[in-house]
Amino acid sequence: MKKVMLLLFIGSFSMVIAQNLKPTAVRMDSIRFDGDQFLGYDPFGFYYTIKNNVFSKVGAFDTIEYKNISLGKITKVDLQNPLKIVLFYENFNTVVILDNQLNETQKINFSENVIPIVASAVGIASQNQLWIYNSMNQQLGLYDYLNTIYKTISVPFTESIKNYFSDFNTFHWIDNKNNWYACDIFGRITNNGKIPDFESIEIINKNQFIYSANGILIFQDLEKDQKTEIKIAEKSFKKFYYKDQILSIFTSTGITNYKITIP
Repeated sequence: MKKVMLLLFIGSFSMVIAQNLKPTAVRMDSIRFDGDQFLGYDPFGFYYTIKNNVFSKVGAFDTIEYKNISLGKITKVDLQNPLKIVLFYENFNTVVILDNQLNETQKINFSENVIPIVASAVGIASQNQLWIYNSMNQQLGLYDYLNTIYKTISVPFTESIKNYFSDFNTFHWIDNKNNWYACDIFGRITNNGKIPDFESIEIINKNQFIYSANGILIFQDLEKDQKTEIKIAEKSFKKFYYKDQILSIFTSTGITNYKITIP
């Protein structure tokens, strides 16, 4: 009987600890920063920015820049592969692919494609492909940029895209009703749930994400139905960035990095 009581006590104590687990942010370092946008880091320690529509790769000792005035404003940057950086210029329906020295290796004008494409969302996918949301048919497709082959993989979206993000195997989007969907490279679509109203958001996995609302950072786990504020020193910030347990806070004066532990 004593053993049973002891096991029950340990079990209940463990449940209390598990329920009280919260994401904690521990300040690591900060850097001064002069730019319009902070885009994040790569695995080699470089960070990327945009200032006056100039894309920059910043290291400890030097900075490399890329600019293309003829293509207008940079709409989106995909940094998943630092050897193949994707810059999307939506107003000119064009993508530029850069190498790690920011040399232009490929420029793709979707208006010249055999199958009509008007891209409104772009991201790098696996096997030398790009995710393309084609607003002409409101469907998601994959574009093989080496062989210039485009194929549609999804049914038409029922709502417009409010926010999107992708990895090599999955394209995620949040529609204008805050529904969060994901589509794999085979065209299978899953509904991951409802997202609260947000100003900025970073997806951690299929259940967890961090978002900002009214100047507050919030961690949410849909599977566990948990929502927790992440405490940071900054009272206001322009944007935040999360990757590999590093939370970067972008303010008007610099970037502060926190090590964050997600339960």
